[in-house]
Amino acid sequence: MNQLKSICVYCGSSSGRSKAYASSARVLAQSLVNRNITLVYGGASIGIMGLLADQMLELGGKVIGIIPKALAHKEVMHKNLTELHITESMHERKMLMAELSDGFIALPGGIGTLEEMFEIWTWAQLGIHNKPCGLLNIDGYYDTLIQFLDHMLVEQFVKQRQHDLLIIESQPEKLLEHYVNYQAVATTPWLNKDET
Repeated sequence: MNQLKSICVYCGSSSGRSKAYASSARVLAQSLVNRNITLVYGGASIGIMGLLADQMLELGGKVIGIIPKALAHKEVMHKNLTELHITESMHERKMLMAELSDGFIALPGGIGTLEEMFEIWTWAQLGIHNKPCGLLNIDGYYDTLIQFLDHMLVEQFVKQRQHDLLIIESQPEKLLEHYVNYQAVATTPWLNKDET
């Protein structure tokens, strides 16, 4: 069993079309607080990002925000977090988020959410880390992406072992159960953090 002290959640700075996204973000916050898991996220006060942080704080949870200086004002930086780190660059932001987290979850979001999840999943494939990565597929948001990932597997651009590194669930509690029971596949690292 893994002891999860903190989880990084990638999610949108927009709220999205469906109210289900906000509802599930609140459920995820409750699950994290129930398990005494700290939220690590992008540091904004708007969209799903802000809602998730606010819900965590309202429930008595801990929240670490990490935001680059250039986005601190544009994304409306959250000012009431347990900890707030302002970084010099996006790269520094993502590295610090990775270092402070025991696992990674992508809620519905846009290009940035996908970029962050794909990078951290790639790092798992390369053996840079051995932490669980997953999609919280709320209201079928990621269905077509999941179909495409399966297509990549069929077309032999992704191996089964790599494909299986990405855990997919539609319920926050089920996803966290996978994380608690996660066993990293032994690999020889292709790169280390200094080479990324």
